[in-house]
Amino acid sequence: MSLFWRIFLPNAAVLALAALLLLGPVTVSTPVNLGEAVVIGAGAAVMLGANAVVLRMSLAPLERLAAAMTGVDPMHPGARMQVAGPGEVAHLIGTFNTMVDRLETERAASRANALSAQEGERRRVAQELHDEVGQTLTAVLLQLKHTADRAEPPLRDDLRLAQETTRTGLDEIRRIARRLRPGVLEELGLASALRALATEIGTPGLTVRRELAPHLPPLDPQTELVVYRVAQEALTNVARHADADRAVISLRPVGAGAVELVVVDNGRGIGSAAAGTGISGMRERALLIGAELAVGPGAAGGTEVHLRVPVHTRSTT
Repeated sequence: MSLFWRIFLPNAAVLALAALLLLGPVTVSTPVNLGEAVVIGAGAAVMLGANAVVLRMSLAPLERLAAAMTGVDPMHPGARMQVAGPGEVAHLIGTFNTMVDRLETERAASRANALSAQEGERRRVAQELHDEVGQTLTAVLLQLKHTADRAEPPLRDDLRLAQETTRTGLDEIRRIARRLRPGVLEELGLASALRALATEIGTPGLTVRRELAPHLPPLDPQTELVVYRVAQEALTNVARHADADRAVISLRPVGAGAVELVVVDNGRGIGSAAAGTGISGMRERALLIGAELAVGPGAAGGTEVHLRVPVHTRSTT
């Protein structure tokens, strides 16, 4: 029965009952005596109660649907509402689920395209830094050396200082290019790339310990890139914001169906601060490969980034 008839018919029955009472033997005198008042009050109570029950039963699925709409979270896809209720309500719930399916599919495709474009831009910028800026600075460095070798002692010292400054800038350019395009990931694999990343992030004031399992299940290139980028963002946040002196990065298999990346530090933690673009970017990447990401306080303080990756995941691009 449709929602219209479910509401209309009980209301019609209540009105018909009221008409029968008015046309029946029951009369109302003036002034109203107690018995008549009881009959009228009971009839009104029955009508109101019947209307309340009918409306509550008819509109309850719509209230559940409204709550489900409010609770939809793009960062936690997959939640659907059970199709139940009368015809129109069930159809509305089914339509809502279909709409969410379509939106999540479109969002996943858009996310994959955006991240793919981002990686392509990273590669392009890294290549230009290496080929254009790097080669230019190398030429400047050689020219400074040639000029310093022929200069008089007072000027030679200044040229040697300019050499060191140029060499430092060249090393920084190369470091930035490596972070934009992790060639070691493509050439030597994920474990070697994470070792190199930990070594690069580590400083005299920050010790990064590595706990990488020797035998990891095979991951496709897209999954390896996501794991590397999440580890990179997590360690960069530790170095820049955590005020930590120790961090641990671990990568290990979990059972037969997942790989787990954990980055934990002993810094000040994130507290109640809202998630920034770095954490949002990690969540977007995790969703791309169907992984689960959790960022929160560590067991001994600081911050813990936990990424659980299904081994069977394949790239959506």
